[in-house]
Amino acid sequence: MAAKTRVARTTAAKSAAALLAVPLLLAGCASQPTVAVPRPQAQAPQQAAPDKAPPQAAQQAAQAQPETTPAPTAAPAPVPEGEAVRVALLLPLTGKAASLGEAMQQAAQMALFDTADSHFQLLIRDTKSTPEGSVAAARDALAAGATLLIGPVYGVDAKAVAPVAGAVPVLSFSNDASVADTHAPTGGTWVMGFQPQDQVARVVSYAASRGLTHLALLAPVGGNGDMVEQAMRDAAGKAGADVTRVARYQPTQRDVSDTIKRLSNFDQRHAQAAAAREAAAAAKDGRTPPAVEELPFQAILIAEGGQRLKEVAPLLPFFDIDPGPVRFLGTGQWDEPGIGREPSLVGGWYASAAPEARQGFEKRFNDVYGQRPPRLATLAYDATALAAVLAKGHKSYVRENLTDANGFAGIDGVFRLLPTGQVERGLSVLEVGKMGVTVVDPAPTSFVTGTPGAPGS
Repeated sequence: MAAKTRVARTTAAKSAAALLAVPLLLAGCASQPTVAVPRPQAQAPQQAAPDKAPPQAAQQAAQAQPETTPAPTAAPAPVPEGEAVRVALLLPLTGKAASLGEAMQQAAQMALFDTADSHFQLLIRDTKSTPEGSVAAARDALAAGATLLIGPVYGVDAKAVAPVAGAVPVLSFSNDASVADTHAPTGGTWVMGFQPQDQVARVVSYAASRGLTHLALLAPVGGNGDMVEQAMRDAAGKAGADVTRVARYQPTQRDVSDTIKRLSNFDQRHAQAAAAREAAAAAKDGRTPPAVEELPFQAILIAEGGQRLKEVAPLLPFFDIDPGPVRFLGTGQWDEPGIGREPSLVGGWYASAAPEARQGFEKRFNDVYGQRPPRLATLAYDATALAAVLAKGHKSYVRENLTDANGFAGIDGVFRLLPTGQVERGLSVLEVGKMGVTVVDPAPTSFVTGTPGAPGS
């Protein structure tokens, strides 16, 4: 079994010193730089030893192999030692998304100095924030000898690049699942962006393990809401839970009060409560007043983030879905500073990448560049580091190497590229507090079934 590749990180001081040299390493014209790593600054990562499955699991795997594994094929040819490896980074450096593109380029340069050796070259190309610019950038990079394309950022751009890439793999930053395409025998497009399916499965599974098996969903109509609903139903089924209520609303709907009232059966339950109070007041014989209908769910997943989440969440307790009796659940959209300032979300659980490594990355980024990185910056770091580490190990960017079952350890935790074009991530479950978030269930550190913290173990 191939060893899990570790994405190494230097200290902030080393990174700052190395990154100060970046302007000296930009060759060619300003719009099409090639970033190469000089030997003195190269920070080569250490490859970890292979994770070991328990003896019983290993024995079972060996017994099952003749039935489930195809005939052995020749191992991918290694990259000749000393040969330059060129990887393209396709980012919107001009146009509407230029500020995001610049920050992601800076994160990629951090990964370059942390992980690459002197034979690795990063070809930076501007997509101009358009599909047409993305295609032109990809063509130019391929003509320059790129054997892997990292980017573009948006799904529409990634879809435009895929036919141009041909047999060269594409690691897009999109979170659009429809972008993933690995049907051709070579090449293919992977979706590195944060997708809700893994996040929903993680938090639903954790909630069920804590006895919350009757679940509700509040989500907007549309593709993302559809993915969340399907992922929730799938995860609930696997965890022995039930999705008892689903409420959907239009994304443009400014007031979702009526939707939430229907979700909580507010009018009927309030009528029951009023009748109970009247019966209790009028009763002369000590009879028990009629009961008020209980909510048919113990937890509710709110598929929103940002300002929209802050608008929707307070309406839930207003219409009798209280965060005490009912646990609020969320996805990575909740992962933003100051979320605990909304009282109704305090105590809620959501699934996201382990925060410790990212906090260290954010501090380093701020120390070097003087600003907080956008959330997507870690994707640029991890994708660049993955490419650099494989190149350092003289591994070509063929599917067998990219989809190493052991995966990679990056800023956002362990992750692996799947043969389907999706990316599986090891996620933590975090609880919202007034002053910050707390990890209530740590992220797995391995994808090997049977090891502590591994998915499915």
